[in-house]
Amino acid sequence: MTNNNAAHNANYELPEVWEWEENNGGNWASINRPIAGATQEKELPLGEHPLQLYSLATPNGQKVTIMLEELLVLGEAGAEYDAHLIRILEGDQFTSGFVDINPNSKIPALLDRSGEEPIRVFESGSILLYLAEKFNKLLPQDPNAKAQAKNWLFWQMGAGPYLGGGFGHFFTYAPVKIKYAIDRFTMETKRQLDVLNRHLAENTYMAGDEYSIADIAIWPWYGGLINNEVYPNAREFLNASEYEHVNRWANAIAERPAVQRGKRVNKTWGAEEEQLAERHSASDFD
Repeated sequence: MTNNNAAHNANYELPEVWEWEENNGGNWASINRPIAGATQEKELPLGEHPLQLYSLATPNGQKVTIMLEELLVLGEAGAEYDAHLIRILEGDQFTSGFVDINPNSKIPALLDRSGEEPIRVFESGSILLYLAEKFNKLLPQDPNAKAQAKNWLFWQMGAGPYLGGGFGHFFTYAPVKIKYAIDRFTMETKRQLDVLNRHLAENTYMAGDEYSIADIAIWPWYGGLINNEVYPNAREFLNASEYEHVNRWANAIAERPAVQRGKRVNKTWGAEEEQLAERHSASDFD
């Protein structure tokens, strides 16, 4: 089958108009489609806390649960939240309730019910910035440091698709290994790691000496990458041990209790743990 796919790929010619081949291979084929919108009418569950999070413990999902857990550590009781598991391989993100919060049908999505009217927030970077501004925490007050934190937050949002949808997809998920694609995105991923390594050689955290939303955004992807938590065997393939300062930074953040708790929220464990994750604040998992 692999040989047939390789031969087919080598002989591929662009059609005048692209047509969608449903279930065209790969781990994510069942949920990928060229149209938006809901596929089924279904309301989302609601818990008792001010913040309702609909997500899954992917790197993008971990950003928000880590942020919320860090806020709870800082004493922000208003950051209590209910974590509702969205099973993306089962299409939960295409229900009408989820699409009402995020028309792009991607996790994470947040509903803030603390005010007179619910506020819908989507895109992980937007959620981090929203929470930082709401609680006035984890975003530096110094104008220069604040600008740097925002710079690196948006760097991750722009760079991340090359790592996830590029390197990760072709290295791990694509139904056939394509040398050109793997070479292309491996080169870019190593370039990004070098960008981080050079910056962290002169800075404790991404915005200087202060831990911020920039670290929370970047760590689940790049810390997870070099520790083989995102894509198996990627650390060896990328020779990630050579990025000394990224390793130092990643290991320091991994030791934070809030980070360890945030990673566990909305993981696809057994049925009992999933029910707990759907019903309770992540602070209940100490």
